[in-house]
Amino acid sequence: MERPLRVGILAPIAWRVPPRGYGPWERFVGLLSDGLVKAGLDVTLFATADSRTAAELVGTAPHGWSEGGSLDPKVEECLHIASAMERAGQFDVLHNSFDFLPLTYAGLVETPMLTTIHGFSSEAIVPVYERYDDRTWYVAISTADRHPRLHYAGTIPHGIDVARGRARTTPGDHLLFFGRIHPEKGTAQAIEVARAAGLPLHIAGIVQDPDYFARHVEPHVDGTSVVWLGAVDAEHRGETLAGARALLHLIDFEEPFGLSVAEAMACGTPVIAYRRGSMPELVDDCSTGFLVDGIDEAVAAVAAVADLDRAKIRRVAAERFDVQVMVDRYIDVYHRIVTGEIAPLDDR
Repeated sequence: MERPLRVGILAPIAWRVPPRGYGPWERFVGLLSDGLVKAGLDVTLFATADSRTAAELVGTAPHGWSEGGSLDPKVEECLHIASAMERAGQFDVLHNSFDFLPLTYAGLVETPMLTTIHGFSSEAIVPVYERYDDRTWYVAISTADRHPRLHYAGTIPHGIDVARGRARTTPGDHLLFFGRIHPEKGTAQAIEVARAAGLPLHIAGIVQDPDYFARHVEPHVDGTSVVWLGAVDAEHRGETLAGARALLHLIDFEEPFGLSVAEAMACGTPVIAYRRGSMPELVDDCSTGFLVDGIDEAVAAVAAVADLDRAKIRRVAAERFDVQVMVDRYIDVYHRIVTGEIAPLDDR
């Protein structure tokens, strides 16, 4: 009997896997790792020591460095990455979900390394990806985020656990902002749209930019027209997303993906998003939500979401973003790498 494929997955360690609240990369790693184990693969997950996984867990950091305590992020990350690379020979594929730093080991280990690129924090990091383009494999999470100077083994959207989506046929009478409180995520714009539409806005997320929150968000929070929910834990994400009339996702950058967008759709909640980055790949205009180009269009979309079929939105989310779809596509890429069907510079 042929042995199962052996995969080592390197997670980030800002948060545990899966995250208690915020932590999109850790959420992705947790769903993928458990899905691969369920599919019969031999999976080792390199994550924080307090992570919860069906895979074999190797953890050098006791907990996520963003979760308090006196951990030095750089020290913990160095020890964490080294731990995976020192065991690289035990795997058929080493799957890097830690950004660009692990690529610097690519010339020192013989195990094929696949990297999921979750986006580019700036153009400054691209040269690292370029340097190792000819000896590693890259997966993009959206077509919009594929860099023109890199080659990709494929484009695989992030998966979500659609079964956990809590669809509601009768949503609440409020709108929702769900994401980091940061200028590029459009919290202030969401407040403006909700006010113009005459509907309450609930705001959920971590405060990533305290000054922006203090200046542009907090002054509007009154518990009625603008309700501050704070960070929503994993247990209540579905309930929060399902209860809204629509999700306002008025981003001010080229977002590589949007987990909250996919999760909202899995709950049957339509999304009103600016037509930027990956949003046209996630949202079908006038069907699963609306793609808009400004505040006025967003306000008009709020009035139109009542005509959308929430059951259909949920079906579309299941077809595109269910975790099993993601797992199957990664298994296919792993096998094509191991068998030599695709070389690093093969672009698909």
